[in-house]
Amino acid sequence: MRQFDFMGKRRIAFIVSIVLTIVSVGALVLLNLNLGLDFTGGTVVELHYAAAPSLDDVRALLASHGFENFQVQTFGAANEVLVRLQQTFNNDVGNQVVAALDANGASIELVRAEFVGAQVGDQLRDQSGLGMLVAMAGVAVYVAFRFQYKFALCALISLAHDVVIVLGLFALFQWEFDLTVLAGIMAVIGYSLNDTIIVYDRIRENIRLSRSDDMAQIFNEAINQTLSRTLATSGTTLLVLFALFFLGGDMIHNFSISLILGIVAGTFSSVYVAAALLLVFKLERQDLIPAKKENVEGEEELP
Repeated sequence: MRQFDFMGKRRIAFIVSIVLTIVSVGALVLLNLNLGLDFTGGTVVELHYAAAPSLDDVRALLASHGFENFQVQTFGAANEVLVRLQQTFNNDVGNQVVAALDANGASIELVRAEFVGAQVGDQLRDQSGLGMLVAMAGVAVYVAFRFQYKFALCALISLAHDVVIVLGLFALFQWEFDLTVLAGIMAVIGYSLNDTIIVYDRIRENIRLSRSDDMAQIFNEAINQTLSRTLATSGTTLLVLFALFFLGGDMIHNFSISLILGIVAGTFSSVYVAAALLLVFKLERQDLIPAKKENVEGEEELP
């Protein structure tokens, strides 16, 4: 089987990662995320249609009547429609939406019109950020116990790399960031960690079996041995995600984008960031050998 020299190209990969990270951080600082209604607050209008409408037609009618920054989705049954507006709430907003959508003579009943305050959005934002930090801290503890602290540091940097790049691209292109995108990023953390753990496990095994002290070569062999599994998993996952992107509809459009970007970044980081950083941290064979416990004075060794 052909062996690819991944570690030989690690400096180029580091440059790519550093540039992407700087661009992402710059976009987050200068442009900020385009937060959706889940985080900013807005108006929720629930409608009941006599017959299931076309959501594209509903969006077109709302846009033609001057509504902006809205989301349209079915709510339970196909004839139950939820309209989410990023506009100031007033007592007549529900009737305004019904009047706009009733232009074609459709039979529409206003079920409810409610305001979601920005305070709720702030709480969601804070809790989601805390949840992401807790998840990454848990990852670090798990990897440190299963492998060694150098593996944990490299895995944590790798995961942060993936999350920052996905968030940065959302800020750069001003794609709407809502709870579905956050769920996608959390899924990316799990996916990227799984891929990294498989590479790390093979690296640890090869270090123990090999008599060579050339860590770069050992890492190359480990990555090449897991490469077919990595490409097969990433490839089949991307096929599903592209199907969701093109056919899944407006509500999961950004969700699929976050996962596609995350899978690509995660696959790249499992090879070039998580593994190559072990060389930067100077991982050695001795790091994987458990320290011998010294006998306490007066105690006898067990046979």
